[in-house]
Amino acid sequence: MTEDRAQGLLISPIRDGTVIDHISAGQALNVLRILGITGTTPESVSVATNVASGRVGRKDIVKIENRELRKEEVDRIALIAPNATINIIREYTVTSKKGVETPAEVIGVVRCPNPGCISNTSEPACSRFLVTPNGLRCHYCDWLVTKEIAEHIL
Repeated sequence: MTEDRAQGLLISPIRDGTVIDHISAGQALNVLRILGITGTTPESVSVATNVASGRVGRKDIVKIENRELRKEEVDRIALIAPNATINIIREYTVTSKKGVETPAEVIGVVRCPNPGCISNTSEPACSRFLVTPNGLRCHYCDWLVTKEIAEHIL
């Protein structure tokens, strides 16, 4: 084995499915949680964390065999990994490669950390956040979520 190969990333290619690349370093497990992948679900998954990247320094990668993501799932991923790319694989070939787009607003996706927020009461108010450069701002109570967004994703 050559020295370059010994230092390279060795993850088997997938025949069909999705590769989520350029995930913010340390967020791969949160991506799996967002997608509802627990290890007891049927998907075959490969995860690489803190991989060297010339573009961003360090990144995570998630490969999910036999599954293509829905737009709602991609929007949730964009909240914690705004530079991620979604690659659709068919017959071992990338057939589509797109960057995620952070939505302007998310409804029913994030739980407001303010216990007094109307969205956390028995009122029929679904959580609603505006996505700003500083974080997520609750539509109802104006609470700003800036850190650990992944912990608040439903």
